[in-house]
Amino acid sequence: MGRRLAREKALQILFQIDVGKIRPEKALQYTLEEENLSKDVKDFATALVLGTLEHMEKVDKLIAQHSRDWPLYRIANVDRNILRLAVFELLCVPDIPHTVTINEAIELAKIFSGEGAGAFVNGILDQIWRHIQEEGKVQNTDGGQQ
Repeated sequence: MGRRLAREKALQILFQIDVGKIRPEKALQYTLEEENLSKDVKDFATALVLGTLEHMEKVDKLIAQHSRDWPLYRIANVDRNILRLAVFELLCVPDIPHTVTINEAIELAKIFSGEGAGAFVNGILDQIWRHIQEEGKVQNTDGGQQ
């Protein structure tokens, strides 16, 4: 439950930054400091948020390439941020199996988004994962290719 909770918090923070235009450090503080969360949850959520923001251009480009008929700005705010979080994990956190990342994103969509969001997120992430494998673009978190 620790990593799932961290992903939920990371999603909430990314949503605040994206939609609420809150500065990252404030969004992290509001969400993580006011809750009784373990250090591991806070650390993982922070790493996910900062990593996603650092790689946002690359992440958004991949989402846009694989979301066919859905420009990035037309994807529901929650779904867009679930995708961002998951694509960052797929690209830069190779110690988490891609199946875990994709399944966790689907669960987040089922919890926080509308009906059909899980299937939408699954379809896009599956395409992106195949693209990443074909291109050999999985990176270590330090930026090196794996």
